[in-house]
Amino acid sequence: MRKRNVYFFERQHFRQWWLWAIMVGLNLLFIGGFILQIIFNKPFGNNPMSDAGLIITTGIFLLLSIYLLSGSLKTFINSDGIYIKYSPFHVRYKFYDWRDIDSVQIRRYNPLREFGGWGIRFGKRGTKAYNVSGKIGVELFLKNGRKVLVGTNQPDYLETVLTELGKMEQKNDG
Repeated sequence: MRKRNVYFFERQHFRQWWLWAIMVGLNLLFIGGFILQIIFNKPFGNNPMSDAGLIITTGIFLLLSIYLLSGSLKTFINSDGIYIKYSPFHVRYKFYDWRDIDSVQIRRYNPLREFGGWGIRFGKRGTKAYNVSGKIGVELFLKNGRKVLVGTNQPDYLETVLTELGKMEQKNDG
């Protein structure tokens, strides 16, 4: 991996307010239940789950929240190609060499309809997506027939960089 001559760099985090509201609400609910049932020895709800079940469920929601808090999508572009790292799942950058990319396109997409949400996802048409927020991404059309979509919150800057690198056709406004 060559981090020299980086023409584009972006780091994105999960920032959907409604997702955070749900996670905070669920965490407060289960932490409250944990305190009530485990510490004060009073059943949580009309039909309380076992202590072990409550501990495991509370732990899962806390871990999921930590995952969302620490999760990020890093993208950088240099003269070699496009590098993607989706933390915490990727230890190293995933590399797409320009020699293996037939063409690129900046496009609008619907994360829920096309990919069933955010994350590392596969679409109905076989496109692999890396996205954490937004509705615009760069789609890579690989020479092997596969497609990869990488979400971005900087589409104008990304398009400028790709055009300057000769990877996108310039728009003709005439």
